[in-house]
Amino acid sequence: MSEETSQAVQEAVPQPEVAPAPKAPREGLALGLAVAAWILPGLGHALQRMWGRALVVFVGVGLLVVVGVSMRGNIFVSRGNDAFDTLGYLADLGTGSFYFVARGMERGGTDVSHANGDYGTRFLATAGVLNLLAALHAYEAARGRKA
Repeated sequence: MSEETSQAVQEAVPQPEVAPAPKAPREGLALGLAVAAWILPGLGHALQRMWGRALVVFVGVGLLVVVGVSMRGNIFVSRGNDAFDTLGYLADLGTGSFYFVARGMERGGTDVSHANGDYGTRFLATAGVLNLLAALHAYEAARGRKA
């Protein structure tokens, strides 16, 4: 087969289209959105125009904090006595700015001698872990890995 015939055959056969290369991850922007999502629950999703998720995270974390404080749960401080106090502090700090709101709402002190106070402590820790997971989701969504 001649070279001209070979070229004509290649032109006649449709070639598959090559997909464009994926965009490079915007690590700086993604990290900034994760920090924003940690500081104010739901903000990282709101900045990405994920309004439903932003509202659910903000209301969910906020409600858990308010319920935990109203049940007189323990809000841990940075100078813990053991590893569990430190883990409790990190979990509580996971709520971002809501940690300081909870500290301001805590007027009567904690009461973990009753079941309500113990459950309140768990609600506060759950709020922090939920917010950290939401911040991780905002980070991954900004990188284009999650929808």
